[in-house]
Amino acid sequence: MKKQIRIGNAGGFWGDDLQALKRQLTGGQLDYISIDYLAEITMSILRKQQIKNPALGYVHDFVNQIIEVAPIIKEKHTRIIANAGGINPVECARKILKELEKVNIKLKIAIIEGDNIIDKIDDFYPAKSSFKNMENDTDFASVRSKLQSANAYLGVAPVVKALETGADIIICGRVTDTAITIAPMVYEFGWALNDWDKLASGLVAGHIIECGAQATGGNFTDWHLIKKWENFGYPVVEINADGTFAVTKHENTGGLVTVNTVKEQLVYEMGNPSAYISPDVVADFGTIQLAQDGENRVKVWGVKGMPSTPFLKVSMAYADGYKATGSIIICGEKAVEKAHIFATTFWKRLNINFEKTNTEMVGHNASHKTLAREVETNEILLRLSVYDSDAKKLDTFGKSIAPLILSGPQGVAVTGGRPSAQEVMTYYPTLIPKELVPTQVSLLDDAGKIILTFEVDSFTGFEQTIDLPEPTKQIATKPIKLDFEKKSTKKIKLRELCLARSGDKGDMANIGVVARSPEIYEHLKKHLTAGVVKTWFDGICKGNVKRYELDNLQALNFLLEESLDGGGTKSLMIDAQGKTYASALLGQEFWIEG
Repeated sequence: MKKQIRIGNAGGFWGDDLQALKRQLTGGQLDYISIDYLAEITMSILRKQQIKNPALGYVHDFVNQIIEVAPIIKEKHTRIIANAGGINPVECARKILKELEKVNIKLKIAIIEGDNIIDKIDDFYPAKSSFKNMENDTDFASVRSKLQSANAYLGVAPVVKALETGADIIICGRVTDTAITIAPMVYEFGWALNDWDKLASGLVAGHIIECGAQATGGNFTDWHLIKKWENFGYPVVEINADGTFAVTKHENTGGLVTVNTVKEQLVYEMGNPSAYISPDVVADFGTIQLAQDGENRVKVWGVKGMPSTPFLKVSMAYADGYKATGSIIICGEKAVEKAHIFATTFWKRLNINFEKTNTEMVGHNASHKTLAREVETNEILLRLSVYDSDAKKLDTFGKSIAPLILSGPQGVAVTGGRPSAQEVMTYYPTLIPKELVPTQVSLLDDAGKIILTFEVDSFTGFEQTIDLPEPTKQIATKPIKLDFEKKSTKKIKLRELCLARSGDKGDMANIGVVARSPEIYEHLKKHLTAGVVKTWFDGICKGNVKRYELDNLQALNFLLEESLDGGGTKSLMIDAQGKTYASALLGQEFWIEG
């Protein structure tokens, strides 16, 4: 058994830097590289592709990346684990093997299947699983006839089995983002699947690096501290057999690794910090300890875990109408006034009742609504969007935008051509008992033929049904009156007091706020309440705001319910995933005593 392994990440989403894999391989020695391609939206995109062509449904960029670096993988014996298989891992593997044959390089590939349960829904529902929506309690019967995809989030067990085959490349479908990082630790260190503290530490390591450069200075509040943006370094974890680890990056690369860059990533897309649930372990983020351990190096230890639950999360998607977006450019003096005229005129002329419409002035508070300051601008991108179950309505919408340029105020141009209707796949999260989802690990020969298959149970036998900790939290249901005009205080931008990172889960956004000092944290904990955030985001957040506290990280986590117009593919918002919400929060004026 090894005492330490080095795992790098080379991508946090489909569309990330295609050269990151090569940089990670050539920048220093790594035992493993994980790449995370799959978001809920990505699964919907892959399903649309597969419906049109059954041979698709995987991340085709991954094929090109592997072919480019295959000689380096062969030379350095670095093993690659990626969820690039999407909903068709076997075709992804066969495509890679076919291309490898052309360049006369042999690499062993294993695939993991079993997550795709779309063809088994009738076996499971309603006798074995209710498939109730875990976010809003929607009854599954209302979407069953429209279901297009259903993929369970697999855990670490099948990935470990794939490593045991000796494969150079492991292609997964829908596994958790963290499982592809935890698996090498279990394999190399012999961790038991009920060693909860070590598994929780592995989960935290996986969460830190799963989004690529977000842990090494990408999207960082204090971006001005980064001196080198080219050749951006992606994260590396050096993890020890006892579960402690360090976060770093290759030398002579861009970016930055500090306690604050790591903290920002830790609070990204977080719900209840005391119970971060995965198929393998429930981690308590309130136990994480961090310390700077040299330049571009952060030490992490102390993570505590709890038993895994008997369920797997399932990411479903169902056909749910159509949407379209068109835009025009408006320039010159009084651009905002002209944009209002164009928008009002357009909707009156169109005179169609859509199920949902949206008007945004990009360049004038499109993302942040009432949180942004009024600015004078000479250029607006007027963005007009509609959603409806009737595709014919959207056809009329698409034909009605261009005529605006000849029958409105001066200084306008159409951009992007006539918009067409896009089918919406709405995200539907639910749960399924683990014992219903056996997985298969298969090894392929050089011709792409499956030569060996192992059955791996998702249910390990160590699962427990326990009451997960629910720490004291604040809940705000409506705005409050803000009074920051006290004589004994002074105003200051929140950015001066803290850092922040925001993300999404369905129709809910989270904003993690990290104080710049212990004293500031105590001030924020007392005064930056759920009510304050609800008031600021009232033009965006239609639901409640919840606040959790993480004293160990000197951080607050805010959950903004009903803040993304339905979330994912259904949203008409330009920022459909709440990625800019942290910046909006940091731009608000707060107060300190003095």
